[in-house]
Amino acid sequence: MRALIVSGAGRYADPWHPFPATSPLLAGILEAAGFATTIDEDVDGALADLDGVDLLVVNAGDPWRNDAGDAGDAGDAASRPGAFTAALARGLGVLALHCAVASLRDYPDWAPAIGALWLPTVSFHPPAGEADITGLGLPTGEPVESFRLFDERYCRLQPVGHSRVVARHAGPTGPEPTAWVREHAGARIAVDVLGHDERSYASPGHRRLVRQLALWAVRPFPSVIGPTFPD
Repeated sequence: MRALIVSGAGRYADPWHPFPATSPLLAGILEAAGFATTIDEDVDGALADLDGVDLLVVNAGDPWRNDAGDAGDAGDAASRPGAFTAALARGLGVLALHCAVASLRDYPDWAPAIGALWLPTVSFHPPAGEADITGLGLPTGEPVESFRLFDERYCRLQPVGHSRVVARHAGPTGPEPTAWVREHAGARIAVDVLGHDERSYASPGHRRLVRQLALWAVRPFPSVIGPTFPD
């Protein structure tokens, strides 16, 4: 199985997320799970050629963060979404990490695929700190274990469509989804909103969750039924 990690650089970089440090940690998790893994910092270039990729992992930031500062790059990206759309249709597995819910905004199929968006001025996170994650379970019946880690907890994301929540965390006003899985356009999609920095992947529980989500995304699976986002 071949996994491709697109890692935040250029217009997909930001001052808060150390993508050059977290992407190799993700690669290590995937390689231990049996994936031949490549990291590519040319996000748009990588998405233009997904032939032979079984799992696309997005660990990248918001390309619109600097407003029109990178308009030329954005225009180029918007003109070539076809490879990503075609890969979804053939059954590409997708794993989106943390701020990937605010990434690939120039790709029309990204938000419908991952099932939730970070909305500026609406979505938020409390200060990073120790957090308890409650595991629920995959549609296959495989349990997701609960664990504790140091990370950011995203809250009030905007749902798009229906997803199966497989882990959750406490927000200021109630439970929030931590990880979910879904089907879209023939593709298998898994989203994990943890992964702010290296401390997140120091948690054995989080590493185990990433492995479960990655393997689920590339294997046949039953229809996604049960608790939906928001849970």
